[in-house]
Amino acid sequence: MKKKILFVCLGNICRSPSAEAVMNGFLKVNMLDDEFECDSAGTGGWHVGERADSRMRTHAARRDYDLTSIARQFNPKNDFDEFDLILGMDSQNVSDLKGMARTSEDLSKIKSMTDYCSRYEHYDSVPDPYYGGADGFELVLDILEDACDGLLKQIDK
Repeated sequence: MKKKILFVCLGNICRSPSAEAVMNGFLKVNMLDDEFECDSAGTGGWHVGERADSRMRTHAARRDYDLTSIARQFNPKNDFDEFDLILGMDSQNVSDLKGMARTSEDLSKIKSMTDYCSRYEHYDSVPDPYYGGADGFELVLDILEDACDGLLKQIDK
């Protein structure tokens, strides 16, 4: 049975779909893609049904990541039961997720994405690039690559 990982940000159009794509890329390279399934969601529902932000898709594509996910809102009724690990992109996302948790088991599945960083340890969140320039999208990808590398090392033990 596949282990399931859910990446969560605010709107599910920049950070969480990127985390999903980066992790899928890392899993494929390490031939673990048949052992894990990744998805992403947003705590808010403003962008439900939309593709990832075009700027995020462009920056990710330059690194050979394909952002194919369609935005959806986190569903506490299903997602806590469906996923083994739920990763929030920033402290607000983590706090929102914890507020939706029904049980201590739900709470134990929620972690912060940056907990897995080794090179970008000074970041306590994956910053939202939506209102910024190109540098913000690149920084998001740098942090996510670091975090996904750390996550892979953690789950491969």
